[in-house]
Amino acid sequence: MARVLSRLLFLFTLLFAAGVQAVEAPEHVRTGTTDVGPPGPAAPIEPPAVEGSAHDHQPPADAPRVGGEERPKAPPVAAGFSTYDGGWIRITYHPSSRERIEPLIAAADEAKRDLEEWLGASVLSKVRVDVARTPGEMATLAPRGAPYPEYASGVAYPDLGLVLLTLTPRYSNESFDLTQVFRHELAHVALEDAVRPNGVPRWFNEGFAVMASGETSFERMWTLMNATLADRLLPLAQVDRTFPSDENKASVAYAEASDVVRFLVRREDRHRFRSLVRELHAGRTLDHAAREAYGTDLVSLEHEWREDVAKRYTFWPVLCSGTVVWMGVIGLFVWGWRKRRARSRATLARWAKDEAREDDLHRLEENARIHIVLQRAPGAATTPMPPAQPSEIDVPRVQHDGTWHTLH
Repeated sequence: MARVLSRLLFLFTLLFAAGVQAVEAPEHVRTGTTDVGPPGPAAPIEPPAVEGSAHDHQPPADAPRVGGEERPKAPPVAAGFSTYDGGWIRITYHPSSRERIEPLIAAADEAKRDLEEWLGASVLSKVRVDVARTPGEMATLAPRGAPYPEYASGVAYPDLGLVLLTLTPRYSNESFDLTQVFRHELAHVALEDAVRPNGVPRWFNEGFAVMASGETSFERMWTLMNATLADRLLPLAQVDRTFPSDENKASVAYAEASDVVRFLVRREDRHRFRSLVRELHAGRTLDHAAREAYGTDLVSLEHEWREDVAKRYTFWPVLCSGTVVWMGVIGLFVWGWRKRRARSRATLARWAKDEAREDDLHRLEENARIHIVLQRAPGAATTPMPPAQPSEIDVPRVQHDGTWHTLH
């Protein structure tokens, strides 16, 4: 009971801290940072920029393009690496890492099915995944002329159908789930497959990868909540320009991108999202594709998303207020006290029953003595029974032919 109460108290404390952070945020909000300033006028939604060819879009930092006039080729498999061949996917790894690779092998086919279901297209016909043991080893597996961010635990090269992963995160305190990183990078390759030869804005690409990987980041949720409560959400037309090379400095952009794509792919609009992808593949701009698939332009969809996110997060200040938190804590202690009191009453009642049962047993033992009573024959002479000696008390005796005998 004490453990449950402590965990609930910790949860309420966490919520309270988040509420304070949201309401009392610093004043120095800047684009691309996690800090948000005091509430002000909502940022106007800018019309989407004119979109050109696929290569006019800046690719995600963890999905760089490989330059060169000739069709790029993946580098050879590292010497000494083993290979798992799953048909559409080949996973290379050092033999000592086989146990760590098993979850990726088990998740591969399901990840491909999910991506094809979301995109409504056949994707990932041939993919190679090279798994390094350390971030340093992963750097040696990268193609020449295609650097990736130092913080990355995974990187995708859609032009090559290549994914690089590391079994060990760069930072020891980093939240790291190898299977999620695997699904994230596969999503980058799958989206590029679905819209090729055209491209999509970076925010759309990153948002889809985060959504498809199943990542659940409380930090990203708090960032989006803070930006919503402070009226500092970024216009989508500006989000692409707020993705610096350091992911931590782009947390607002990442949080918005993943939530907008979640909004577009929600179950009731799944078929519209597939239509959107088909329009993008046909060469339509994202705004034109949105008109065809959702029946409205991108600016209107952004307004709908803002209304949706506001409904989901505006109740947090009330929930996280000090009064509500302390009322919840007091309620938990009262509930715990009543539970303890009920258990004490049940224990006392059980003890009373046990004592009553023991008393009944004692009484039965006292009443269990056997008394032998002999009827005197008619006309028999009555011979007075000699007085019993103290040691003969309660010892049965019988008179026979005028003589008393002790029963044994």
